[in-house]
Amino acid sequence: MKLAVAADHAGYPLKQSVIEDLRAAGHEAEDLGTFHPELPDDYPDFAAAVCEAVRDGRAERAVLLCGSGVGASIAANKFPGIRAAVCHDHYSARQGVEHDELNVLCLGARVIGSEVAREIVQTFVNARYSAEERHRRRLEKVRAIEERFSHG
Repeated sequence: MKLAVAADHAGYPLKQSVIEDLRAAGHEAEDLGTFHPELPDDYPDFAAAVCEAVRDGRAERAVLLCGSGVGASIAANKFPGIRAAVCHDHYSARQGVEHDELNVLCLGARVIGSEVAREIVQTFVNARYSAEERHRRRLEKVRAIEERFSHG
């Protein structure tokens, strides 16, 4: 699977291990920054980078990290077609993909450790959208809301 991965300065240490794990598992993981963790930077910039990669087809999904995962998730969800969520457990990561077609996993590097992150990312990558009728119906309602507010 092709994945985009990015983090602000707070997420940088965890980003490195996520990328290594993804590549070791045979995935293509494009590192979209930060490349200078000693300099403070802003999570919306990295949310934009991964969301644009997903939207333009360079990546099927993305992993986005910041200190808590919350700011990254809020910023990512501003992009049409992006369904981002903070998941700090396996169940949410799996169900987010299976039920809600989650395409951007947000993690808080100050909340979880590298081993938990490794397992959550693996769950996210291995999960598949179920396309069950009830989930398709709900996702269409989400898309309708997005469409309604995207055009003023």
